[in-house]
Amino acid sequence: MRIGELAKRAGTTTRALRFYESEGLLEAQRTSNGYREYDEHDLRLVREIQSLQAVGLSLQDTRPFVACLRAGHESGDSCADSREVYRRRLAEVDACLERLGTVREFLLARLAFQDPCVVPEEIQCTS
Repeated sequence: MRIGELAKRAGTTTRALRFYESEGLLEAQRTSNGYREYDEHDLRLVREIQSLQAVGLSLQDTRPFVACLRAGHESGDSCADSREVYRRRLAEVDACLERLGTVREFLLARLAFQDPCVVPEEIQCTS
């Protein structure tokens, strides 16, 4: 299939596909007249990239998953490097949730404060 068809089937743009190619995530075969040609495996790679980015992984984070699929694995999750990306991102999410929990507790405490017009000393600014 040509680049336009791949873009349509993947629900993306030809520009995005060219970008993936420039980043080494997608490799097009070239016809004798220079057109890019893709197959179902390429569609699978693009969908893998899209699904990972949809849950917040960066394009760089998708590399091990793409490599895993290119190596012939059924799933991009099958390889150790891919699982390490999941572990790292999970640690980042856990840290973010912890920070949000602290902010939530602070906000709840402020809402529970008796006189909303008085700023407690511990948060007053001194000039």
